[in-house]
Amino acid sequence: MRRRYKILISFGTRPEAIKLGPVVKELQRYPDRFQVVVVATAQHREMLDQVLNIFDIVPNYDLQIMAKNQSLSYVVVKILTRLEPVLKKEKPDILLVQGDASSAFASALAAYYQKIPIGHVEAGLRTYDKYSPFPEEINRRFIALIADIHFAPTRLAFQNLIAEGVDKERIHISGNTVIDALQWILKKTKYSLQQGKNTKILLVTLHRRENFGSLLRGICEALLTIVRRHPDVEVVFPVHPNPNVRKTVSSILSGEKRLRLLPPLNYPEFVGLMKQAYLILTDSGGIQEEAPTLGKPVLVLREKTERPEAIKFGTALLVGTKPEQIITVTERILSSKRFYQRMVRNVNVYGDGKAALRIRRILSQWLASVDSGHNFLKLCS
Repeated sequence: MRRRYKILISFGTRPEAIKLGPVVKELQRYPDRFQVVVVATAQHREMLDQVLNIFDIVPNYDLQIMAKNQSLSYVVVKILTRLEPVLKKEKPDILLVQGDASSAFASALAAYYQKIPIGHVEAGLRTYDKYSPFPEEINRRFIALIADIHFAPTRLAFQNLIAEGVDKERIHISGNTVIDALQWILKKTKYSLQQGKNTKILLVTLHRRENFGSLLRGICEALLTIVRRHPDVEVVFPVHPNPNVRKTVSSILSGEKRLRLLPPLNYPEFVGLMKQAYLILTDSGGIQEEAPTLGKPVLVLREKTERPEAIKFGTALLVGTKPEQIITVTERILSSKRFYQRMVRNVNVYGDGKAALRIRRILSQWLASVDSGHNFLKLCS
């Protein structure tokens, strides 16, 4: 008789929840084969809860670690200490984490200390600059060192892991689960924002730590210049709740005509706004993955990106953080229909919406091989 396996899934930020939501739901479709234990670290609180409600996921454990102005050290230490008793009690067959957040790193480390196998969803993304993105680049690399199964979203991510010495039999190209989530949300959302007649919406998001301070101020000044030069442009900016972002953005951009500062939107609303946008300017990682599927051009406001596939395909441009460069490239796109159309393509650069299904099948094989004593590496080669 086939054993029922216990899979513990830990996440704490909105992006993690969006990308692990489809995996949780896929595994829960087979209750006779999998017992899914969900742990919310709550590294982010309100933004995480929004996604949990959307996917109708009720955590079995809520570590409630979030504190005002929490530091990276605080996040890691709190997760290590609060997750340890959960792992000792539940004794899962495997822990799943996603991506590069401090929640993912700390959860994986806690599992490693208990000698619990680790599966890493969205493995292998790299810039090879340890401070960009910070601290996510190093979080991913640390998780790669202790993970037992790596679910790489793309061929490039697979190749990165191979180059670092990971056994190729342990790496599986699954596609990115954010496309699963996006396709699911697109069937449900009808959100749109009222806009002026014949105006083009430029959707902006900014939240990266490495852009705090003078770089963020420079980006905001560039947005002011673009709006003032182009009367047919309307900038819509859902402002991240981090006080380092909110204070700077509000001091420079509040009160400006055709520049709307919004509170954080829930995921279906934000997807609806991405669909409505003419152009997206962002330092986000996830938006770089979602926008090509929606056929929306993206300007990446970072010096480096761990997601170069859309840039190579031509649907995104890495423009950096210098105001003059942001203004120049944005105005070129606004003024040249030919250039714009070259960037507008609905492509599945990051997946086909079946990543969660692939992850479930690989996990099933791996867990069965452990039970039978077979060599899973040979089984999958």
